[in-house]
Formats: sequence, structure tokens, C-alpha cells
Amino acid sequence: MRYAEQLRAARALLDWNQETLAEMSDVGVATIRRMEARNGPIRASSDRLWRLQEVLERAGVIFIPEENGQGPGVRLAKLSPLPG
Repeated sequence: MRYAEQLRAARALLDWNQETLAEMSDVGVATIRRMEARNGPIRASSDRLWRLQEVLERAGVIFIPEENGQGPGVRLAKLSPLPG
């Protein structure tokens, strides 16, 4: 994850608010708000970015890198069908 847009989109896919992400990642709510407030590359310590990305990936978010002129993005991992 490198961009504020990816962070906002990842939270939206999981239906998490900033407080939930802060609690799950041990990154302050004010820090997350600051990261998401601007568009473009996130300016934060690599440790904080790693913690956020790790939590979001464990929850099922896949970060898609920028490639061949296409912008970066996010998607959810394929969900396993429920037995039954």
C-alpha cells in the first residue's frame, strides 16, 4: 500500500471506520485521519504503514500495485463458499 486512496478503499471494502482500523492496527486514529486526508502517496513511517497493511491483508484485502499506466487499487480475496 502506498496511496491514501488505497487505504480509504480498503477500509470501505471491509466496512470499517477509522476507529476500528486504529484499534486493530495499534495506529492512532489521528494518524489514520492524517494519512487519508490527502490524495496520493502516504507520508508516514514504514512501521505504521506496515502495521496497517498487515491488518488489512489479514482481513482479506489485496493491494494491487500501479502497473502499465493503470493506477493502484484494492480488492477482496475470493471468499470461500459456505458449506451447506
